[in-house]
Amino acid sequence: EVQLQASGGGLVQPGGSLRLSCAASGPGLDYKFGIGWFRQAPGKEREGVSCIHRTDGSTAYADSVKGRFTISRDNAKNTVYLQMNNLKPEDTAVYYCAAGIYCIGVPDINEYDIWGQGTQVTVSS
Repeated sequence: EVQLQASGGGLVQPGGSLRLSCAASGPGLDYKFGIGWFRQAPGKEREGVSCIHRTDGSTAYADSVKGRFTISRDNAKNTVYLQMNNLKPEDTAVYYCAAGIYCIGVPDINEYDIWGQGTQVTVSS
């Protein structure tokens, strides 16, 4: 089955940057065209942040991260990246990557069925 490994989280000051990575592997990956990033802050529901279509490279972003976050892919490495710039304290959360069939609009958790483990991002001075 498809497995996802997220990494790259850490502690950063406001205004700083981090790059998250999501490495995908396993049979069935060819049928999962959408890779999404989600986040969950303490006491809040998991929300979609961004997604990318593995084949055509189309992307989508939540309004809260537009202009600050950039999602990209390296198909040779089966890896998707989330470059996060100008980080804010409200970006603090556990970030998860997930695989789904498509990337159409801001990712919805109900459309993604393969999940990786989370990576903690903390934005604090």
